[in-house]
Amino acid sequence: MLKPCAHSAARYGIEATAWQTQMCGLCLGLRDGHGQLARAATNTDAIVLGVLTEAQQTLTLERTEAGPCPLRGMRKASVAPADSPGVQLAATASLLLGAAKIRDHIDDGDTRRLSKRPMAHVAERWHNRARAAAAPIGLDIDPLITAIESQVALEESGASLAELTAPTQLCAAELFAHTAILAGRPENTDALREAGWHFGRIAHLADAIEDIDEDRAAGRFNPLTATGTSTADAHALLRESNSLLKAALVTVGLDRTASIRWMLLDPLHGVVRKLGRAAGTVHACATHACGTHRSTESLVPTAGSEFLVTAVANGPHAVFGTEPPRTPFRRPGFWEGIGIGLSQYCTGYACCAEHTSPCSGERKDSWFNRGCCDCSDCCDCGDCCSGCDCCDCDCCGCDCNC
Repeated sequence: MLKPCAHSAARYGIEATAWQTQMCGLCLGLRDGHGQLARAATNTDAIVLGVLTEAQQTLTLERTEAGPCPLRGMRKASVAPADSPGVQLAATASLLLGAAKIRDHIDDGDTRRLSKRPMAHVAERWHNRARAAAAPIGLDIDPLITAIESQVALEESGASLAELTAPTQLCAAELFAHTAILAGRPENTDALREAGWHFGRIAHLADAIEDIDEDRAAGRFNPLTATGTSTADAHALLRESNSLLKAALVTVGLDRTASIRWMLLDPLHGVVRKLGRAAGTVHACATHACGTHRSTESLVPTAGSEFLVTAVANGPHAVFGTEPPRTPFRRPGFWEGIGIGLSQYCTGYACCAEHTSPCSGERKDSWFNRGCCDCSDCCDCGDCCSGCDCCDCDCCGCDCNC
C-alpha cells in the first residue's frame, strides 16, 4: 500500500534510496533472525514501523554495511541495522501478518487438501517466530494474536463493518504505539496509537475495495458485500481516516518530518485518490493551480477502455466509472507456491524484477520499483490539492501523489 515516489524524494531533501535502506534492513532482519524462508514474509508496509521509530529519535541514525544483493546490482550498501529496534518491530509485524495471510488462504479454501497441513505448519512457525521476536523489544503480542484469531468468528457472525475492521485496526494501533516506546518517546504513544488505528482501517478497507470484484466472482468473503457497504461509503471512511491519521501525527509534530511525509502521508493520500477514482468519488482538479495539469481532452478514453468520462461545461470534472480490467491470474498450488517463494523471494529475484506472487499468482512489480513511479519531471504540483482527498489534480498521470 505504501509506495513512496522516488522522484519526489528530492523535494523533501531525502535520498531516493532511503526506502530501499529500510526494506533491505527488514529483509536482512528476517533472514538473520528467522531463516531464509522468513524473507518471503517481508511486508513492505511494515517498513513504516522502522521509519516511525527513527523519526522519533534524536540520535544520529545508525546504519550498517550490507553485502552484495541483486536489488543493488550486486553492490554493497548502507542499510538499517537488522538488529535495530525499528527493524525488529517491522520483522515481528511481517511474520505475524504473513502467518495470518496463510491462514486466511486456508480458511477461504484457496488451498488444496494435501497442502493445508504444510501451509498451516509454515503459518504456525511464523506465528511462533513473531512471538519470540516480540519479547526482546517488549511488545505484548498476545492482544494482537487474539484480535487476528477473532477475525474468522466475526466474519461468520454477521458483524458490522466497524467490528470487522477492528482487529486490523487494533494490531496496527499497538504496533504504531510501540514505535514511541522503542524510540524513548512514551509521550507520543497515544497519538501514534490513534494514527495506527486509522492506518489499520485504511489498509482493511483499501484491500476490500480492490478485491471486491474478484471476491464476488470467487464467492469469497468481502466486508463490503457482507455488510452492504457501497464502495463510495467505504471511500468516505478512507478519507476520514486519512485526515484523522494526519491530525494525530500533527499533535506530536511528526507530520513535518520529511521521511514520514514521503513514506507514509503522501503514499496514503495517493491510495485514497486512486480508490476514489475506482469508487467514482474523485473529480478532476478545478483550481488549475498545478502548472502541469492535463486538459480534460487528455482524459478521453481510448478505444476499448472501460472508463466513463463526462465533460461538464462549467468545469473540467472527470467522473470515472470502473477501472480497466485486470489481467487474469491463476492461484498456484502449494508446491508451486513454495517453488516460487524459494526461487524468487529467497534469492532476491523479487527485489529487482517483475515476479509472480506465491500466494495469489498475481504478477507483481519488483520491490525496488514499488518505491518509484514513472512520472518523469512533471512532479512539481505546487501542492494544489494538498489536504483534499476528493480532488485529483492528476498532474503526473500516476497514483503516487507526487
